[in-house]
Amino acid sequence: KSRVVSSSATAMSTGKVTQVIGVVVDVQFDEKLLNVLEVEVATGSEYLVLEVAQHPGENTMRTIEIESTDGLVYSQKCVDRGGPIQVPVGQETLGCIINIIGEPVDEKGPIFPNKETEKFAPLH
Repeated sequence: KSRVVSSSATAMSTGKVTQVIGVVVDVQFDEKLLNVLEVEVATGSEYLVLEVAQHPGENTMRTIEIESTDGLVYSQKCVDRGGPIQVPVGQETLGCIINIIGEPVDEKGPIFPNKETEKFAPLH
């Protein structure tokens, strides 16, 4: 599964999962904390997107899983993407069906035909 990612999103720091309770996932970082995480699942082809809900302290973020937490394990590597969840915007999105993290789900292929026409905006 490929991910629609804004060209401005870059990996900022890495951390690890410290607790999973339903859709609530605690993640601890050694470095600076920002808003959104992409958790790299062991298969390498799947990923989970977490949105930060709280900073309880000690470089820990309490996050909410946007999709299923199936396959998420303790100490799994996390990557801070350096900004909020981004979704595609503009004329090309009219008539497209996308999920909450900006991926097309209508089986029509990529929303933007080329990189020059890509436009994204924060979800919130």
